[in-house]
Amino acid sequence: MEVLSRNWGWVVLRGFVAIVFGVLTLFQPGITLTALVLLFGAYAFVDGICAIAWAVVNQRGEPRWPALVSIGLLGITAGLVTLFRPDITGTALLIVIAAWAIAAGVATLATAFRLRREITGEWRLALAGLLAVTLGVILLAAPGAGALAMALWIGVYAIAAGVLLVAFGFQLRTWGRRTHDAKLTTHPA
Repeated sequence: MEVLSRNWGWVVLRGFVAIVFGVLTLFQPGITLTALVLLFGAYAFVDGICAIAWAVVNQRGEPRWPALVSIGLLGITAGLVTLFRPDITGTALLIVIAAWAIAAGVATLATAFRLRREITGEWRLALAGLLAVTLGVILLAAPGAGALAMALWIGVYAIAAGVLLVAFGFQLRTWGRRTHDAKLTTHPA
């Protein structure tokens, strides 16, 4: 928890990136599939870099940092595939996005489950994970959906997950401050 609370800013940054991505996707309803591919690729790549940076900064004392690196590598890979192969079909894009969303969602749910004894409000992180898994399942269930419908689903997911991540990040900051203050009170210098 100390590692998470010290690095609450990475969680908030990931949330803001998701919100910006979602807003751009929703407010450009005429977006072409190629533009959506490039936008998603950029988002997944940046999200992956943020996850890896967070893991690297906190690798000491955090036994689960390799899982975060794995999620980051998956995001970077998904981003690079979509950026360097924008000509892939809509169905292939749906599968890439769905796989990424499900894997990231499961990892987020696992993290929330581990944190439930440490903090209150972990439901925000769990809900973000559940939203990601739900998005992945919806995309896999309807691979023939048009690019516009896909963009709307992805935009709504990104905004909702981003808001939850931002709220969770600020909650981590508050928890860290309380813990720090409590340590100062019980062990004055």
